[in-house]
Amino acid sequence: MGEVKIIDLEKSVYENNDAEANELRGLMKDMGIFLLNIMSSPGAGKTTVLMRTIEALKNDYKIGVMEADIDGDVDAKKIASTGVKSVQLHTGGMCHLDAGMTRQGLEELIPEDVDLAILENVGNLVCPAEFDTGASMNAMILSVPEGDDKALKYPLMFMVCDVVLINKIDTVEYFDFDIDKCYEAIMERNPNALIIPISAKTGEGMDMWFRWVRDQIEAWKQ
Repeated sequence: MGEVKIIDLEKSVYENNDAEANELRGLMKDMGIFLLNIMSSPGAGKTTVLMRTIEALKNDYKIGVMEADIDGDVDAKKIASTGVKSVQLHTGGMCHLDAGMTRQGLEELIPEDVDLAILENVGNLVCPAEFDTGASMNAMILSVPEGDDKALKYPLMFMVCDVVLINKIDTVEYFDFDIDKCYEAIMERNPNALIIPISAKTGEGMDMWFRWVRDQIEAWKQ
């Protein structure tokens, strides 16, 4: 019998994407555009957090948003209502965005002279963490109703994020959620992550998040 050649397609896909992501990141750096990738599971509050963030920053920065979904344009329309440009990205059934898809979305935003480009990734805690989008920074949102152990169950998502927002903190008394255990689990996976408890509904903690975004944008431009 002849020899069988094994081709590691997964490795090839990741390596090619990583190279394209690094190229895209360099391009965004040269253009002074800060690209923020926001991830979470469905229902964690990404769109609400994003709308509050836009309202807080849109007078100081030119913002463009890419909304990634398998189908539909509900969130893109919500974002457009804030007055910023919103581009809907349909993934064709895929549960993530890669660098190539992100580049296509940016091509629609860059002509608008954007300072801050925000990617609202597809809602789940697995696939989006596996593909580098070329973002300047990664943020993820964990909501209280999801439980305090998600960092233990979905480690990669927390490992690739620079900041973790614990949203819906105003509901903590109604759920079996231990904030200390949540912090411990996140720190176990990523000791460098900044953790910010927030409530997009009441505004609690949001100022700290806004400051973090501002600081990252200004640092990126230097």
